[in-house]
Amino acid sequence: MGVGELERARAGFERGDWAAAHAGWVASAPGTLSVQDLADLATAAELLGRHTEAVAALQDAFARSLEGGELPRAVHCAFRLAMTTAAHSQPALSAGWAARVEELLDTLDDDAVEHGWVAMLRMFRALGAGAFDEAGACADRAAAVGRGHHDTDLVAMATCARGRFAMYAGRVPAGLALLDESMVRVVAGETSPVIAGHVYCTAIEGCQEVGDLARVAEWTAALERWCARQPDLLAFTGQCAVHRGQLLRLHGDWPGALAEFADAERRYRQVHALDAVGLASYERGEVLRLLGQHADAEAAFDRASDHGYEPQPGLALLWVARGRTGAARAAVGRLLTEAAGPVQRARLLGPAVDVLLACDDQGAARDLVDDLDRLAAEFGCAGLLATAAAAHGAVELAVGDPAGALPYLRKAYAAWVALDGPHEVARVRVQLARALRSMGDHDSARVELEAARRTFAALGAAPDLAQVGRLMAPEVLPAGLTGREAQVLRLVAAGRSNAQIADELVLSEKTVARHLSNIFTKLDVHSRTAAAAFAFEHDLM
Repeated sequence: MGVGELERARAGFERGDWAAAHAGWVASAPGTLSVQDLADLATAAELLGRHTEAVAALQDAFARSLEGGELPRAVHCAFRLAMTTAAHSQPALSAGWAARVEELLDTLDDDAVEHGWVAMLRMFRALGAGAFDEAGACADRAAAVGRGHHDTDLVAMATCARGRFAMYAGRVPAGLALLDESMVRVVAGETSPVIAGHVYCTAIEGCQEVGDLARVAEWTAALERWCARQPDLLAFTGQCAVHRGQLLRLHGDWPGALAEFADAERRYRQVHALDAVGLASYERGEVLRLLGQHADAEAAFDRASDHGYEPQPGLALLWVARGRTGAARAAVGRLLTEAAGPVQRARLLGPAVDVLLACDDQGAARDLVDDLDRLAAEFGCAGLLATAAAAHGAVELAVGDPAGALPYLRKAYAAWVALDGPHEVARVRVQLARALRSMGDHDSARVELEAARRTFAALGAAPDLAQVGRLMAPEVLPAGLTGREAQVLRLVAAGRSNAQIADELVLSEKTVARHLSNIFTKLDVHSRTAAAAFAFEHDLM
């Protein structure tokens, strides 16, 4: 009976039926499992979310390998133990197993492949200490050893790590190329299942960080297919749900996104990856913020923080929506100071510009948008380019240059349409409407607002819908100004001369002068500067 269970377990493992493999090995007679069976049992248990069983099987495999003098296998078992205990928030156990790895490595030949796996372990240790140059060197060493020994698992994992390091160093196109290289090995089925899961999740996360939304979609679809072929799989499915939710949020299916994030939290808890719960909670908070469910959003951000995940910049944007602009500004200032590199900074700059504009600090916002433009051009990722164009347009509009804003806003509009981001498209259309209205084209502005209103209503974006409602309300002008006088005043405040105003509004300079005289009388001012100040004070821009 024990032999039959063993054969069924091994056959189940070969076809990726982890539940059948696990059941067969567990039902086998004690002592009949080989060291390879124990290592494979650990893999099946890990993929099924049975962390304690995975550790027990690996410990048995390690002890048997050590006893039998199979030191390379013992090193590999110890490596896996160091990695899996670290992933499940057991730092003391992880450090102990890492020390065993280092101790045993001295007994192996200098050219053994295990030196590459130990280099990966050292890479993670260096990362934890903030020694990024050392970590990058370790990843390079691991990749070289893996290629020399044709170890596809080691090559894929190290290449993925090298890609992330290149991106964090600002070499984003080169880093993305390395991620593609590692993903091709995974998609082609060249790697073991645990390594495949790690590479999928690490690569997609890297693409998400730099706004390469096309790669996020492509690799998430591949990850979904990989998970679907393993119906009992639990490990990595939480991250897959997060990535699906992020794409659903982008594409406007917010109920679907919330369901995916809730599913991700459930799956993370099942595999005891409690630190990852924070990521799912943060993403849930972002959707709730857009829906205007501010109390629920704040609770989600608090839960993210409780699990060790930084709830920013989403929380700062929530504070802006609730009128706490001072707190929001302080938060983004702190975040930008802490940002360790170009990738981290690029992720923050778009939201930071929104916060600074809400605080009426156009000068600081312009400084940030110049930085964002530069990074977007260097990275070449569509999502970041769209964010940069929208932010630049918003800044130009805020400083009183609606004509200068239009090219940026039109570029952002086209980019977000291509990315199928309806909420971002609608946000840009609101900015287009404000620019067009400032230039006197009220009918075109209303067309943009109507389109934005329909999108926001379909999404359930209550705060945005309320903003459009305010913009579409009949304009009540102060001091008895007529609509034409308000147009002239806006252009005066934007620094236009009488000749320029006449050209833009298709009027004679004499008519412009008459309007200006009437404006001065109604406002009881005697200079263009004072009239411009009135326009800004009464939100006519």
